[in-house]
Amino acid sequence: MIERYTLPEMGAIWGEQRKIDHWLAVEIAVCEAWARRGVIPEDAMPAIRQASCDLQRMKEIEKETDHDVIAFLRATGETVGEASRFIHLGLTSSDVIDTALAIQVVEAADLLLRRLDEAIEAVGKQALAHRATLMIGRTHGVHAEPITFGFKLAVWYDELRRARTRLAAARQTMAVGKISGAVGTHANVPPDLEDDVCQQLGLQVDPVSTQIIQRDRHAEFLTALAVLASSLDKFAVEIRHLARTEVRELEEPFDPGNQGSSAMPHKRNPHESERLSGLARLVRGYALTAMENVVLWHERDISNSSAERVIFPDACILVDYMLDLFTDLVSNWVVYPERMHANLESTGGAIFSQRAMLTLVEAGLDRQVAYKLIQKNAMRAWDQGGHLREYLREEPEVSALLSADQIDELFDYGYHLRHVDVAFERLGLLEPALAGDRTREEN
Repeated sequence: MIERYTLPEMGAIWGEQRKIDHWLAVEIAVCEAWARRGVIPEDAMPAIRQASCDLQRMKEIEKETDHDVIAFLRATGETVGEASRFIHLGLTSSDVIDTALAIQVVEAADLLLRRLDEAIEAVGKQALAHRATLMIGRTHGVHAEPITFGFKLAVWYDELRRARTRLAAARQTMAVGKISGAVGTHANVPPDLEDDVCQQLGLQVDPVSTQIIQRDRHAEFLTALAVLASSLDKFAVEIRHLARTEVRELEEPFDPGNQGSSAMPHKRNPHESERLSGLARLVRGYALTAMENVVLWHERDISNSSAERVIFPDACILVDYMLDLFTDLVSNWVVYPERMHANLESTGGAIFSQRAMLTLVEAGLDRQVAYKLIQKNAMRAWDQGGHLREYLREEPEVSALLSADQIDELFDYGYHLRHVDVAFERLGLLEPALAGDRTREEN
């Protein structure tokens, strides 16, 4: 699984060289804008356009200056010569850092959206494939009423679509730059130049900034990732539950060469799902840190800076990996429909208790009387064996109201599934013309 994950693609977005390249792109864009305004002479621009920054040289200078942007400017200036005096004209460090970070986040978001689309497609395919695969629905971990495995996955499908909407919106929120100077007042750099530069870089202009772009934007992005990670965690926990030996309705892919335990050769553990759950905890922690970063002193401090050097690369790389892992897991898991059916039958028809109660109420019995009567016999079927159907036939109050055929009808799985297709239609997974009673017919 780790071998198929293309870490360099997301890793490259957050690599040091990529960051410096974006810093340089911002600086050159600003110089181009100044040149169009006649502030930088045109004969200085060829050297500026050819500027580069050697990362190793920058690090050497940073040891002296203890300031990464100053080190970047000096290392870059060495490749430009006399025209380097025009680089960083009117800017503060955060004009460069925050604008470049926005570009990195947009790149990362686009990759994550692509990964998310793959996950949505995989879940949608499995939802359709198992649209009619009967299983028990559980509440509080206890058997409730029949559903289909596809219906369960349709819920996941819609949740992932909401995650995509949130991520796309957060991407848009982050896609802003600022070239507004030391406290955001444009004292040394005019607003129209900011407009010009951001347009060149494919960003919107932050309408009002201080020395920095405000960190509620960054918190929104990382929170969107944390909510997505939490959904993946939720799905992973469900997979883990369904994979338990006592349940065994679903199993993670287990290749012939896999080994589940160093001690017990028989083990096939849901380790990929457990990995998703563990990593989700990290991503949620990064979102909490991002929210802490919203609170800064006055027009800024740098308490956010050190944390952001960790949380942005790590969160994006982790979620990228989690989506890849989840998509592969869903595409290749093993489903056990026979086991699902066996578990459905394991409580002797007790799962049909609500329909039996409602039918008696419709036939004229008091609701509380009907509830107690059905509860008593459902517990007998569950605890003592036998089937609720037979116990109800023996009840005088039931036989006085319902015929034997009417009692048999209470235990029809199709009754519970007759509207399942509506969910698939609403999600666009199934055309209405293809829906109707097919789910019931297949069962």
